[in-house]
Amino acid sequence: MSAAAGRRQGPRVTAYPIGCMTASADLATLASRTWERTLELNPTLATIYGDERYDDRLDDPGPAGRAARRALADETLAAAAAIPAATLDEEERITRELLQVTAAAEIADDETRMDLVGAVHHQHGHQSLLPELVQFQRADTPERLDRLLARLAAYPAMADAATGLLDEGRAAGLTAARVVAERTVDQLERLLGAPAATSPIVTLPVVAREQDREQILAAVERHVRPADARYLEALRAYLPVTREIPGLCSTPGGAERYAARVRAYTSLDVSADELHRTGLEELETIEAARRVIARAAGFGDDTAAYRAALNADPAEIPATPEALVARCSEDVQRAFDSAPARFSRIPKAGCDVRAVDPLLEKDAPGAYYYPPTTDGSRGGIYFVNTYDLPSRAFWTAASTTYHEAVPGHHFQLALEMELEGLPPFRTLGFWPQGTAYVEGWALYAELVADEAGLFRTEAERFGMLDGQALRAVRLVVDTGLHAFGWSRRKAFETMVAAGIHPTDASSETDRYIASPGQALAYTTGRREIERLRRERERREGADFDIRRFHDDVLRHGKLPLTILAGVVLG
Repeated sequence: MSAAAGRRQGPRVTAYPIGCMTASADLATLASRTWERTLELNPTLATIYGDERYDDRLDDPGPAGRAARRALADETLAAAAAIPAATLDEEERITRELLQVTAAAEIADDETRMDLVGAVHHQHGHQSLLPELVQFQRADTPERLDRLLARLAAYPAMADAATGLLDEGRAAGLTAARVVAERTVDQLERLLGAPAATSPIVTLPVVAREQDREQILAAVERHVRPADARYLEALRAYLPVTREIPGLCSTPGGAERYAARVRAYTSLDVSADELHRTGLEELETIEAARRVIARAAGFGDDTAAYRAALNADPAEIPATPEALVARCSEDVQRAFDSAPARFSRIPKAGCDVRAVDPLLEKDAPGAYYYPPTTDGSRGGIYFVNTYDLPSRAFWTAASTTYHEAVPGHHFQLALEMELEGLPPFRTLGFWPQGTAYVEGWALYAELVADEAGLFRTEAERFGMLDGQALRAVRLVVDTGLHAFGWSRRKAFETMVAAGIHPTDASSETDRYIASPGQALAYTTGRREIERLRRERERREGADFDIRRFHDDVLRHGKLPLTILAGVVLG
């Protein structure tokens, strides 16, 4: 979508003939065209990757943007189906299938109107976009500054389009969950309650001259804050029609809508019942392993008492946000140093560790990662949430670092960006069908870190098991909410009973409510990667090479699990 300042319409859809060249050439043309138009439709994604061509634009959540996205999906699906697969090589067949499944998922989202159900999001809503985006968009030349100012001027149109979704959802009976809307109201009140001069949009951009910030401040006061104030009022009026039962099961056609989310995020045809049972079984296995550590520490089978003792230990609590960031940075470097024993390819890009901005930290996840830019101007960024420091204890931080950074997300995504001979949408793009692979790899990476001896103490290993329990209980809670009609309270209490800190349990529960199905990807993906490893070990015996196995998992980029098994096992 194209949403430059003052412009609301989406890009013109241009048809390209398929079938007049070889199948390989047709496929390369289709893949290139699809990615370029994806960037045009999602200019903020382009910015994150360092592509500055659309830095003056914002995504369009309104009818024009929706129509353009649907047109792209329809065209891509038809064009990919028209390319015969018989003469394609392995990577080309994967590319063709990925184009088909991603387009089909976009069409399914459009037909089930997930844009209305998910119109409000306290973590990924439009209101939090600019404060995050300016961490990637430079304003250090006159041209770059002008593009940022144009993007800020385009913000009211984006906010108005988001308000239009609220109206459309109300009319269709497809509204957001109340707790998500309430969190978003609270977030907007905090953002608007702080002085404009302290906004991350003003303080974070890299500028050539400090006086340039005055122009950015003026644009925030003129465009951003009034638009946020209008949206806040619209949300307050929208609250009475939001869903008290938070799961998708409370929406018309909710069972079918959730089944589509399950397929999107796991890439498997698996039922909510089966996922729920798997989560419960995983929790039993993990609790048995936690008891072993608790017994050795003198707590018998009382893992809750051991956890409480760790949380009460002053040595485990970071004294300052800087202390937590420093500890995570040290663990990133230790993981890099140990990697050659288990990986033959190491990312060229480094991984920076930063604290989440204070204005965003209350609603943000405990940690998250952004990949490096394509031009090498910036490495990956691992964001650490320092909100409520006592809940961010050192004994829990290590496994999160290995998950989010090295050898987790940073290794997988940065190495993916270095793959040669693949179309950009495979080395850069994100799509739901790859989530189980991406998150499954990161969760598996925690186990790799354990094998590498990276955990300093048994307490940190206990933290790893708590992290595994968090992902296992996600299967239980996500299905409970969206398939079985659980209340937020029941979901929260289930997470706390699994050993999750109440601060995290609250944030995570609301995250699952806002993003149905995404929570299913982690354990599902990890279990599949572990299954593939066991099978390779069985087949190869003494010849099994862990570095070769990891190369085979990573060398194709992110894949749906259904495709991954074929390329790893042959």
